[in-house]
Amino acid sequence: MAKKLLITQVRSSIGKLPKQRATLRALGLRRISAERVHDDTAVIRGMIDKVKHLVSVKEMDQ
Repeated sequence: MAKKLLITQVRSSIGKLPKQRATLRALGLRRISAERVHDDTAVIRGMIDKVKHLVSVKEMDQ
């Protein structure tokens, strides 16, 4: 089974670069404390890396 990632937005996107804001939106995060579960893929890991200062990530076993 594939691992899952629980991604939580912990900081605001106000004043951040437009690409970082777009990455948060693409991850499904719209406000502080918003959480989304995604598959652990290279694409998602790359997106997380771009906004690592705005989110927290926890690995979940399915």
